[in-house]
Amino acid sequence: MLDYELICAKVISVARLTGNFIRKEAMSFDRNDIEYKGFNDLVSYVDKQAEKQLVRNLKKILPDAGFITEEDTPNDTSKPFTWIIDPLDGTTNFMHGIPTFAISIALYQADEPVVGVVYEINRGEMFSAFKYGGALLNQKPIRVSEISHLKSALIATGFPYYQFDQQAAYMNLFGEMMQRCHGLRRIGSAAVDLAYVACGRFEAYFEYNLNVYDVAAGAFIVQQAGGQVFNFSGGLEFVKKRELLATNGLVSAEILEIMKDKFKS
Repeated sequence: MLDYELICAKVISVARLTGNFIRKEAMSFDRNDIEYKGFNDLVSYVDKQAEKQLVRNLKKILPDAGFITEEDTPNDTSKPFTWIIDPLDGTTNFMHGIPTFAISIALYQADEPVVGVVYEINRGEMFSAFKYGGALLNQKPIRVSEISHLKSALIATGFPYYQFDQQAAYMNLFGEMMQRCHGLRRIGSAAVDLAYVACGRFEAYFEYNLNVYDVAAGAFIVQQAGGQVFNFSGGLEFVKKRELLATNGLVSAEILEIMKDKFKS
């Protein structure tokens, strides 16, 4: 059996090293270096170089593991262990000089997460979790909040930038949530949103059109911090359905009731 705690510690070191590179590049980034992978889907040399660094150093930890990544690394899920990484979650924020972006790294054993690390670079906050080990922020234990009613909850969300077929229902959901909760926030990094649920800053976070590398680490950290993660119907297949609701577990029922009403078609 692998020592998940030791692997997590090594992943933290890898994330911190690449975070130093991203922080340095953020100080002089030129928007002329922006590339487009698709409509509103941005990338830069920083994303690509960060991914190369992460892959190179993660291979040293588990040489035989496969990868699922956002950028150029060939995906390979045929191995017993798989790294799922987003080298720069919040790329649009990074490119516009908005200081919320993160590195997201998860390790899966078969279909089960065993390690998750989210490094929010600007505040130097390292969120981490490993199987049986709970969740940590800069090596101190964290838990989800104890707010039990939606009226007192601060909720995070995200805006889809393609596939707008559910936009009408989504906007109706926003309207309802605005009237029912303490406030809605849009930070621009799914990994950070999830980390903030894990440490109790948000009571919940929801978004759709998400990819596995956006949420693999953060969702695991939420679960290890005592929270819950669903799709919009209350099922557990949030990766496959590409829609996610993460909560402290105490406001789940209220939010799911609203979601099921707005997305009942």
